[in-house]
Amino acid sequence: MDPFVRKLVLRLFDEGAPLSRNRHFHTFESPEGKQAMRISRRLKALQLDIAKCREAGGDSRVQATRDGEGTVKVEIRLQHLRSTRMTVLDEVEFELLRQLPGVRELLDQR
Repeated sequence: MDPFVRKLVLRLFDEGAPLSRNRHFHTFESPEGKQAMRISRRLKALQLDIAKCREAGGDSRVQATRDGEGTVKVEIRLQHLRSTRMTVLDEVEFELLRQLPGVRELLDQR
C-alpha cells in the first residue's frame, strides 16, 4: 500500500482530528484519495460487523487466518443471523483494521 494512502486512511479514522473531506476535496479527487476512501469505508463496515459480532456474544466468531501470500482472511460468523461474512485483506489493511476501537480485542480473543 502506498504510504500516502495509508496516512490518509489513518487520518480518516482519527477521532481527535479527522480529515475533512469537504475542506480537503482536492486530496480525495486524486486516485490515492479515492483509494483511501474506499479502504476506509470497507474497514469501517468490517468494524461495525465485528461490533455486532461482539454484541451477539457466544454465538459469534471472528477468525483471522494468514495465508502465505501476504493476505489475511477475516471471517465473521453471526449464528443468530445464520450468516457469514468473509473478506480478504492485505497485511497493511489488516493492521489498519486492528487499530480501530474494539477490533483488536476481539481478534486477540480468538
